[in-house]
Amino acid sequence: MIDQALLDRVQKQAWFHKYPRGWPFLLFLIASVTTAVSVMAIERADKQTRSVELDRNLTEISSALQRRVTENIALLRAGGALFATQDQVTREQFAEFAQDLQGDGTLYGSLGMGWAPLVPVDQLAQFEFAKQSAGDLDFSVTPRPEPGQEYTTPIVYLQPESLPNRRALAYDMFSDTGRRGAMERAMARRGPAATGMVHLVQDGDEAKAAGFLIYMPVFAERGRGRIVKGFVFSPFRAQTFLASASELYRNDSIDIAIYDDHVSSESLLAEQRADGVTGPTIERRIDVGGQAWVVQVSDRKGGILSPLSRITLFFGAMASLMVMAIGRLITKRAAEDRHVLEWLTSQASIRNSLTRELNHRVKNTLANVLSIAALTRRRSTGIDDFTESLTARIRALSATHDLLSQSDWGNAALGDIVRSELAPYMEGHESHVAMSGPQIKLAPNDAMSLGLAIHELATNAAKYGALSTIEGRIHVHWVLLSPELAEIHWREEGGPPVTEPSKRGFGRDLIEKIVAHELKSEVDLKFNPGGVECRLKVPVRASREFVLRNERR
Repeated sequence: MIDQALLDRVQKQAWFHKYPRGWPFLLFLIASVTTAVSVMAIERADKQTRSVELDRNLTEISSALQRRVTENIALLRAGGALFATQDQVTREQFAEFAQDLQGDGTLYGSLGMGWAPLVPVDQLAQFEFAKQSAGDLDFSVTPRPEPGQEYTTPIVYLQPESLPNRRALAYDMFSDTGRRGAMERAMARRGPAATGMVHLVQDGDEAKAAGFLIYMPVFAERGRGRIVKGFVFSPFRAQTFLASASELYRNDSIDIAIYDDHVSSESLLAEQRADGVTGPTIERRIDVGGQAWVVQVSDRKGGILSPLSRITLFFGAMASLMVMAIGRLITKRAAEDRHVLEWLTSQASIRNSLTRELNHRVKNTLANVLSIAALTRRRSTGIDDFTESLTARIRALSATHDLLSQSDWGNAALGDIVRSELAPYMEGHESHVAMSGPQIKLAPNDAMSLGLAIHELATNAAKYGALSTIEGRIHVHWVLLSPELAEIHWREEGGPPVTEPSKRGFGRDLIEKIVAHELKSEVDLKFNPGGVECRLKVPVRASREFVLRNERR
């Protein structure tokens, strides 16, 4: 019997068989989509976190830059107070003062501190002569004033006195539009003012160097009013100033760019780049001494995905492959169970069919045996005659049955049927029987009928005919009349003279009526004086039920 538990499990998994490869792929797809959604959610949360962090960094950086500006303005105010309270400040006094304030001059990202008096153009020659008379023999303002220019602001002092700073001495800053604008704004607002992006004299021919200056106006009392005496200033390289401000904030893994007034490649003052992939960018405008700067920061990531997303993606991929493998194993097992069930069902069907066939054939065989026994009894003269006749006929059925069993009841060769029935009479006397004919296969029912007929003919020949004497011979020949019909010719010779019997026996009835009825053909049985001759036709057809019917006279 089929295992019911196996049957139930296979039936529950029957839906696997429709798509044996699709279900593992579907499971893989679902797991992959889940992983992708998780990674997207992580990336979105990480993006929001980084955006908040980036805004905090921008605030921190902007505050650092403005703090550095404020610190430098405080130094410039102190310098302005020095020049406002004294009519004359010597180089030595200014150098000592600047050193006290700025040390080596690089404090807070500046290149130092300088002094530039505001000199009317008509007094420039007198101013130069005074400087030369005081010991600066090479002091000559450059560039020379343009026609219509009212003032000059030559650099007189610039501490520390490094080689680049000495190169800037006697330079007229009022001759440059950008510097002049900042000084005019400083005078107007009576406070510090920064230039836009300029090229510092200290940088010489280095065209890519960007710088700026912060001016602090110095006022002096003249009569009833105040006049501008000059400017205390600090020059800055923008890149150095940014590096100084970076000391005030923590995150150095972001991109920073400072632009003068607006964002463009021409207005870039300084930048700081970090390693990684560029992320989102935000910017903010800040005021530096009345000059607008745009501070732009960009997030930097170590890769396209965050570490948590990469971990999630890795384990998600592993989980997806594992789910697909498990799904594949389940579908494979379901398919194997299905095959086992189909095989068991097929075997059960075959077993049931064989059982029914066996029951049917046993019933038919028993019916045939009972019919033969009943007919033999009515025509037997005694118990011995009955036993002998019945045993011989059952053996005839058994011989043909054996032939059919060898071919699994598919068919039996006509020649084999004849040989099996004549075999008991041919042992040591093979020359008494001559057989010939082509290879012809008969259906089981026709084979059984023919076997009984040949048995009756052979039995009669052994008792009364050619096989009862040494000189007797039997000739059996068969031919194929058509694809559906074969003819068998039985002829005896050399035996005792033959006379037609006055009483019909069971053997004759079996041949002429019962066998003829089963084979659906007439039997030509002749009792010639020289020997019995019989012609009977056998259909060559598909298998059908063999039933030996009880035909009465």
